[in-house]
Amino acid sequence: MQLSLHADYACRVLIYLAARDAPRSSIEEIARAFKISENHLVKVVHRLGQLGFIATTRGRNGGLRLGRDPELISMGEVIRRMEPHFEVVECFSSTSNTCPITGICGLQPALFKARDAFLQTLDSVTLASVAQNHEALRQSLGATPA
Repeated sequence: MQLSLHADYACRVLIYLAARDAPRSSIEEIARAFKISENHLVKVVHRLGQLGFIATTRGRNGGLRLGRDPELISMGEVIRRMEPHFEVVECFSSTSNTCPITGICGLQPALFKARDAFLQTLDSVTLASVAQNHEALRQSLGATPA
Protein backbone atom coordinates (compact mmCIF):
# COMPACT_ATOMS: atom_id res chain seq x y z
CA MET A 1 0.00 0.00 0.00
CA GLN A 2 1.33 3.41 -0.90
CA LEU A 3 -0.01 6.70 0.42
CA SER A 4 -0.75 9.48 -2.02
CA LEU A 5 1.62 12.45 -2.12
CA HIS A 6 -1.24 14.49 -0.70
CA ALA A 7 -1.35 12.37 2.48
CA ASP A 8 2.44 12.12 2.65
CA TYR A 9 2.85 15.90 2.42
CA ALA A 10 0.09 16.42 4.99
CA CYS A 11 2.05 14.31 7.48
CA ARG A 12 5.22 16.25 6.70
CA VAL A 13 3.51 19.62 7.25
CA LEU A 14 2.14 18.50 10.60
CA ILE A 15 5.47 17.06 11.72
CA TYR A 16 7.25 20.28 10.71
CA LEU A 17 4.79 22.44 12.64
CA ALA A 18 4.98 20.20 15.72
CA ALA A 19 8.80 20.06 15.67
CA ARG A 20 9.31 23.74 14.96
CA ASP A 21 7.00 24.72 17.80
CA ALA A 22 6.87 28.32 16.55
CA PRO A 23 3.99 30.80 16.63
CA ARG A 24 3.77 30.59 12.84
CA SER A 25 5.50 28.94 9.89
CA SER A 26 5.12 29.52 6.16
CA ILE A 27 4.39 27.27 3.22
CA GLU A 28 7.59 28.56 1.65
CA GLU A 29 9.80 27.44 4.56
CA ILE A 30 8.10 24.03 4.77
CA ALA A 31 8.47 23.50 1.01
CA ARG A 32 12.14 24.48 1.23
CA ALA A 33 12.77 22.18 4.22
CA PHE A 34 11.33 19.15 2.41
CA LYS A 35 12.40 20.22 -1.11
CA ILE A 36 8.86 19.93 -2.43
CA SER A 37 6.65 22.12 -4.62
CA GLU A 38 5.03 25.12 -2.96
CA ASN A 39 2.13 24.89 -5.41
CA HIS A 40 1.30 21.34 -4.35
CA LEU A 41 1.79 22.22 -0.69
CA VAL A 42 -0.76 25.05 -0.96
CA LYS A 43 -3.47 22.49 -1.77
CA VAL A 44 -2.40 20.23 1.09
CA VAL A 45 -2.32 23.13 3.58
CA HIS A 46 -5.73 24.30 2.41
CA ARG A 47 -7.22 20.86 3.08
CA LEU A 48 -5.47 20.55 6.47
CA GLY A 49 -6.98 23.90 7.39
CA GLN A 50 -10.46 22.85 6.30
CA LEU A 51 -10.16 19.76 8.49
CA GLY A 52 -8.96 21.74 11.52
CA PHE A 53 -5.54 20.10 11.76
CA ILE A 54 -3.91 23.48 11.20
CA ALA A 55 -4.92 27.10 11.58
CA THR A 56 -3.99 29.52 8.84
CA THR A 57 -3.70 33.27 9.08
CA ARG A 58 -3.38 35.48 6.02
CA GLY A 59 -1.45 38.68 5.73
CA ARG A 60 1.91 40.10 6.60
CA ASN A 61 2.09 38.46 10.03
CA GLY A 62 0.22 35.38 8.91
CA GLY A 63 1.27 31.78 8.60
CA LEU A 64 0.49 28.28 9.71
CA ARG A 65 0.27 26.71 13.12
CA LEU A 66 -1.23 23.54 14.51
CA GLY A 67 -4.97 23.73 14.97
CA ARG A 68 -4.96 21.19 17.81
CA ASP A 69 -2.58 19.95 20.44
CA PRO A 70 -0.26 17.35 18.84
CA GLU A 71 -1.34 14.84 21.50
CA LEU A 72 -4.87 15.06 20.08
CA ILE A 73 -3.91 14.48 16.44
CA SER A 74 -4.01 10.80 15.51
CA MET A 75 -1.97 9.93 12.44
CA GLY A 76 -4.67 7.42 11.52
CA GLU A 77 -7.21 10.23 11.39
CA VAL A 78 -4.87 12.35 9.28
CA ILE A 79 -4.34 9.55 6.76
CA ARG A 80 -8.05 8.67 6.61
CA ARG A 81 -9.04 12.30 6.02
CA MET A 82 -6.29 13.06 3.48
CA GLU A 83 -6.36 9.92 1.36
CA PRO A 84 -8.83 10.09 -1.52
CA HIS A 85 -9.68 6.39 -1.15
CA PHE A 86 -8.34 3.14 0.20
CA GLU A 87 -8.95 1.00 -2.83
CA VAL A 88 -5.89 -1.19 -2.46
CA VAL A 89 -7.02 -3.32 -5.39
CA GLU A 90 -9.61 -2.82 -8.12
CA CYS A 91 -12.22 -5.02 -6.44
CA PHE A 92 -12.46 -2.55 -3.53
CA SER A 93 -14.13 -0.05 -5.86
CA SER A 94 -17.89 -0.26 -6.19
CA THR A 95 -17.85 1.96 -9.29
CA SER A 96 -14.92 0.73 -11.39
CA ASN A 97 -14.47 -2.91 -10.42
CA THR A 98 -14.33 -5.21 -13.44
CA CYS A 99 -12.72 -8.22 -11.78
CA PRO A 100 -14.70 -11.34 -12.71
CA ILE A 101 -13.83 -13.21 -9.51
CA THR A 102 -14.98 -10.59 -7.01
CA GLY A 103 -16.90 -12.33 -4.23
CA ILE A 104 -15.38 -15.69 -5.06
CA CYS A 105 -11.71 -14.93 -4.49
CA GLY A 106 -10.41 -15.19 -0.93
CA LEU A 107 -7.90 -12.36 -1.31
CA GLN A 108 -10.34 -9.47 -0.93
CA PRO A 109 -11.30 -10.21 2.72
CA ALA A 110 -7.62 -10.58 3.64
CA LEU A 111 -6.78 -7.25 2.00
CA PHE A 112 -9.69 -5.55 3.81
CA LYS A 113 -8.35 -6.93 7.08
CA ALA A 114 -4.79 -5.81 6.28
CA ARG A 115 -5.96 -2.30 5.36
CA ASP A 116 -7.95 -2.03 8.57
CA ALA A 117 -4.97 -3.24 10.65
CA PHE A 118 -2.76 -0.64 8.94
CA LEU A 119 -5.14 2.17 9.87
CA GLN A 120 -5.73 0.81 13.37
CA THR A 121 -1.98 0.88 14.00
CA LEU A 122 -1.82 4.52 12.89
CA ASP A 123 -4.77 5.35 15.15
CA SER A 124 -2.54 4.69 18.15
CA VAL A 125 0.20 7.02 16.90
CA THR A 126 -0.09 10.72 17.73
CA LEU A 127 1.59 13.65 16.07
CA ALA A 128 3.29 14.32 19.40
CA SER A 129 4.90 10.88 19.38
CA VAL A 130 5.98 11.18 15.75
CA ALA A 131 7.57 14.59 16.34
CA GLN A 132 8.93 13.95 19.82
CA ASN A 133 12.56 14.37 18.79
CA HIS A 134 12.17 18.11 18.15
CA GLU A 135 15.84 19.05 18.07
CA ALA A 136 16.91 16.33 15.61
CA LEU A 137 13.93 17.08 13.36
CA ARG A 138 14.68 20.82 13.38
CA GLN A 139 18.33 20.18 12.53
CA SER A 140 17.46 17.78 9.73
CA LEU A 141 14.96 20.22 8.25
CA GLY A 142 17.03 23.35 8.80
CA ALA A 143 14.22 24.79 10.92
CA THR A 144 14.95 27.16 13.75
CA PRO A 145 13.05 26.89 17.03
CA ALA A 146 10.56 29.56 18.00
